Amino acid sequence: MFAEVFDQTFLKKFAIKPCLQKFLIKLFLKKFAIKPCLQKFSKKAFYIPYVNIVPMRDIVIIGHKAKTDGSFSLNDLPGSAGRMDILCRCVSSALFLSFGMRRDVNVHLLLLGEPDPGKIIRFEGLHLRYLNPDERSSGSLIQKALQKDATEQDIRSTPGVWIRRGDLGFLLSKFEGRTLLYLREDGEDFRAIASEIRDPVFILGDHTGVTEEEEAQLLKAGAKVISVGPISLHSNHCITLVHNELDRVEAERGELPGEADRRNED
Repeated sequence: MFAEVFDQTFLKKFAIKPCLQKFLIKLFLKKFAIKPCLQKFSKKAFYIPYVNIVPMRDIVIIGHKAKTDGSFSLNDLPGSAGRMDILCRCVSSALFLSFGMRRDVNVHLLLLGEPDPGKIIRFEGLHLRYLNPDERSSGSLIQKALQKDATEQDIRSTPGVWIRRGDLGFLLSKFEGRTLLYLREDGEDFRAIASEIRDPVFILGDHTGVTEEEEAQLLKAGAKVISVGPISLHSNHCITLVHNELDRVEAERGELPGEADRRNED
């Protein structure tokens, strides 16, 4: 799995020659003192070093009404699940390409609705499985995650989907040192600064926007207020636009935009 990680992302992103792959793998095994008996569990053993090295795009969507248990109908995501349909569309826009998936993207859904507010569901593009572009598919993975007993520790629901308890303050603390970008209609034009952005974290609200308290938290954490255009758009459309701007910048730098994995996966 670790060699696969290098093939899909690290090697492509930084143009590492194939002849150095074995050397790099051995170097990381030694550096992080991973025992040989644990190497078969490489999805867990190597996740932390991976995210510390490879530039990522993280996207946070705040769902103020999104239901926080699994007792909702997949046939009525807007009504029974507290506008969970908005979050599902954001997941698809953040992760999917035409014939692949963005492996360098993580999506964090902050769920603040009833009956148990304060849960975070994380979709990891690198490890994600069983997700299709339709709302029902992402809604099903969210529902399965909410059926877990969320604690203060990350709990894996399905491959690439994790749940835990937490709030906006917790998320912001995890992104310390990253470039925080809060999307608001009157913000600075993102197109003008996209070429300067590295390791971005985008924060968006749902159909109700962001509360004054949340905005104060974001600004205190150093978030830059940006905009993707002169008119208000749906959150999932904003995600598509910021991806497009960064894809163009990466292509101009000779990088592979989006790091799509177009191979068949098990």
